[in-house]
Amino acid sequence: MKIKGKVIPLKDKVLACDMEFGQEKTKTGIILHSDNGKNTGIHPRWCKVWAVGPDQTDVEVGQWICVEHGRWTRTWEIEDEDGKVFELRGIDTKAIMIISDDKPEDVMRAA
Repeated sequence: MKIKGKVIPLKDKVLACDMEFGQEKTKTGIILHSDNGKNTGIHPRWCKVWAVGPDQTDVEVGQWICVEHGRWTRTWEIEDEDGKVFELRGIDTKAIMIISDDKPEDVMRAA
C-alpha cells in the first residue's frame, strides 16, 4: 500500500522505518544470513522511530528501538511532499525492549 502526503499516528502509536531484514554483518565480520520466515529468524529487530502519536511519552522521533520479533505491522509505503518514499511499520509499543539515541553499531540476536 502506498500513501501520499503526511501521516500522523494517533494517541500513543509509534511508526518506525529502517528495520533490517536482509543479510547482516557483525563488527567482528561474522555474516548473518537473511533468515526471516524461518525458526532461526525469530529475534528482535532494531528500527528507527519515524513518528509518534501525541500521547506517546516513552520514545521520541529519531531514536532507535529494539522490538520483540513479529510485533510490528506489514510495510506501508509513504511518499512525502518531496517525493521521497519511506517504508514504515506500526510498532506494538508494549514490545519495545530497548531505546537508543544512536543507531546500534552491531546486530542484536536472540540466542
